[in-house]
Amino acid sequence: MEKYIDNHPKALENEAIYIIREVAAQFEKPVLLFSGGKDSITLVRLAQKAFYPAPVPFPLLHIDTGHNFPETIEFRDRLVKEAGLKLIVRHVQDTIDRKNIKEETGKYASRNMLQTTTLLDSIEEFGFDACIGGARRDEEKARAKERIFSVRDDFGQWNAKDQRPELFDILNGRIHKGENVRVFPISNWTELDVWHYIQKEKLEIPSIYYSHQRDTFVRDGMIWPFSDFVTVDEDEKIEQRTVRFRTVGDMSCTAAVASEASDIQTIIDEIRSAIISERGARMDDKRSEAAMENRKKEGYF
Repeated sequence: MEKYIDNHPKALENEAIYIIREVAAQFEKPVLLFSGGKDSITLVRLAQKAFYPAPVPFPLLHIDTGHNFPETIEFRDRLVKEAGLKLIVRHVQDTIDRKNIKEETGKYASRNMLQTTTLLDSIEEFGFDACIGGARRDEEKARAKERIFSVRDDFGQWNAKDQRPELFDILNGRIHKGENVRVFPISNWTELDVWHYIQKEKLEIPSIYYSHQRDTFVRDGMIWPFSDFVTVDEDEKIEQRTVRFRTVGDMSCTAAVASEASDIQTIIDEIRSAIISERGARMDDKRSEAAMENRKKEGYF
């Protein structure tokens, strides 16, 4: 097995802490976007280290679609309570009710696009000028185009062709009135870097990342979790399988992988030999070749 070299993640940790401190120094009302997934959990630990022994000086914001895994919500609430963090939750369902936004229907229906409206409303409601997120460049080609300080216009939109140079780690946080910045402190990390960090820091994560028994069905060659939010066709047989999830999204658009991995080291070994990417299990990314980039242009995370 390839030996893990500890100085590489230390350099990544130092870079991320530097970025988070720059956010606190350059912006008036930052917020950390929190999904309950491994990347946002890593961000919380990095923020704690960045300001220790003082508390984290900005809140967490979770955009709750209403279709989350219950294990993730339970973990979110426990983490916030134990760590003494401030959490803001805004619900997609409230946006639907208030703005009469039409939900998707059919077997591939998802609330992912509706999250964007709720997020942009939340940014305006609280006046956030910097939103810290856990996106990484290795995840998806649209995310590879992002700068660490990624400016959004006064409509919350992102223009891939109009980005600032970032030379010698100089991060430019100057924005015009109405604009805001998405900040990605772990942009240069890989999926394995995150898992090694979780292992090193002994971070707790939601139980769905580990192998467990779950009611599932197979669609388009992928293992879908059975839930009230998914329409199952007559020929799609619901069976209990031993699975885990590589990424945390909605139950309606996040596929599982067959796995016996019950600890971090086994997960790391499994990822090393995986033949599909981390986001290869996200059905919302498969809608078109530019699905993620189109969502980001509209204001997505």
